[in-house]
Amino acid sequence: MLNAFANVFKIPDLRKKIIFTLGLIAVYRVGTYIPTPGIDGARLAQYFAHLAQTQGGALFGIMNMFSGGAISRLTIFALGIMPYISSSIILQLLTAVIPALERLAKEGEAGHKKIVQYTRYGTIGLSVVQSFFIALWLENMKIPQLAGIVQFPGWPFRILTVITLTSGTAFIMWLGEQIQEYGIGNGMSLLITAGIVSRIPTALYQLYALFSPFAPEKAQIEPFTLILMVIMLVAVIVAVIVVTQGQRKIPVQYAKRVVGRKIYGGQSTFLPLRVNQAGVIPIIFAQSIILFPATVAGFIPNQAFQKFAQTLTKGEWVYNSMYAILIIFFAYFYTAITFNPIDIADNMKKYGGFVPGIRPGKQTAEYMDFIMTRITFPGAIFLAVIAVLPSLISGWLKIPYLVASFFGGTGLLIIVGVMLDTMKQIESHLLMRHYEGFMKRGKLKARMS
Repeated sequence: MLNAFANVFKIPDLRKKIIFTLGLIAVYRVGTYIPTPGIDGARLAQYFAHLAQTQGGALFGIMNMFSGGAISRLTIFALGIMPYISSSIILQLLTAVIPALERLAKEGEAGHKKIVQYTRYGTIGLSVVQSFFIALWLENMKIPQLAGIVQFPGWPFRILTVITLTSGTAFIMWLGEQIQEYGIGNGMSLLITAGIVSRIPTALYQLYALFSPFAPEKAQIEPFTLILMVIMLVAVIVAVIVVTQGQRKIPVQYAKRVVGRKIYGGQSTFLPLRVNQAGVIPIIFAQSIILFPATVAGFIPNQAFQKFAQTLTKGEWVYNSMYAILIIFFAYFYTAITFNPIDIADNMKKYGGFVPGIRPGKQTAEYMDFIMTRITFPGAIFLAVIAVLPSLISGWLKIPYLVASFFGGTGLLIIVGVMLDTMKQIESHLLMRHYEGFMKRGKLKARMS
C-alpha cells in the first residue's frame, strides 16, 4: 500500500488532480472560520454552549457536523452543504412520483444536466429561506443574559445575512463541482468528509484529557478501557467496509445477435445489488424526524409535549428503539425509490439479456425485487446498529459523545464510504498507467516513460 501511495505522485495527471482537490478543500476549511458580519462572536459561543445542554442540542450537533463546525461559529459557510443535500433528496423523491421528471432522468446526459440545474435552483431557494430564519432566530433570543448577539438588528442585518449565507452555500456548491470535474473523488462528499474529519483533533484532545497519561490521579478511564476502545474502533470500521462493499451478484446472460456482419452478445456478466443500497440517507431521515419533537419543545411551553419530548432524549431506550425502527423503515423506503426492478428488467430484455432460469420481463423484475428485499434487511439492521452504537458506547464507557461518535453513526459511514470511493478512483488511474493499486501487493510493473 505504501508503494501505491508513492506511485500516486509519479503520475503527473493524477498528482495535479489530488493537489487541486486538496487545495479546494483547504479553501473550504478557511471559509469555515470567516465570521458573518454583525455577529458578536463571544456571545454566540456562549449561546451554543448553552444550546448543547438542551434538547435542541442534538439537532444542532448534526447540523454542526455537516457544516464542519461552521454553524457554531456562524461563519459565511454556516449553512454548509446541507441545502444541496436536501435539494438533491427532494428532487430524487419527486423524480419517483412526477412523470415529467422521471422522463427527464431517462434522457441521458442532457436530462442529467437539467436535473443538476434544478438541484442548484433548489439549493439557492432553501439557502435563502434557511438563512432568513437564522437571522430572525438570532435577533429574537429569549435568554436575557445572552441577548445582544446581533449588534445591529433589523432588515439590513437580515438582508446581509441572507446574502452572505446564501453566497457561501453557492460557493461551496461551486467548489464541489470543480472538484468533481477537475479533481479526484466526489466533490460534495469530500467537503462533507473534510468537515467531519476536522473534529478528530478535538475528539483526540478530549480522549487525552480523560486518559491523562501524565497525571494518573486525574484519569477518568483505565488503560484497559482505552485498549478496548481501539479494538472496537477497528472492528466497527472493518464491519462498515464489509457492509458498504457487500453485493449480491445476479448472473446475467446475453443472447447472441447478428447485426450486419458482426455478432454481438453471447457473453456472461452479473448485476451487482448492493446490501446497503440506501447508503447513509436512512440515518439522516430518521435523525430529522426523531429530533423534531425535541427541537419544537424548546418553543412550546406545553407540559405534556415537554414530557413526550423528554422521552426521546438521546441515550434513552425509547429514543434508541424509535431511532432503529425509523432507520429500518427508511432503508426500505429509499431503496424502493432508487431501485426500479421493472426498468432494469426492461433494459435487460431490450438488449437480449436474461437471468438463467428466469423468464425475461415481469418475472425477472419480480425476482430482482425479491432479492433486493431480502438483502436490504441485513443492511438496514446494520445501519440501525451503527447509528445507535455511539449512544450506547457513550453511556457504557462514560466518554463524551464527540469521542463516541467516531465509533459509528452518520460521520463514520460517510468517512468510510467517501474514502473507499476516492481510493477506487485513484486505483483506476494507477491500473490504467500499469501501476499496482492499493489492493494488490508486488513491485512496480512499469514506469512512466
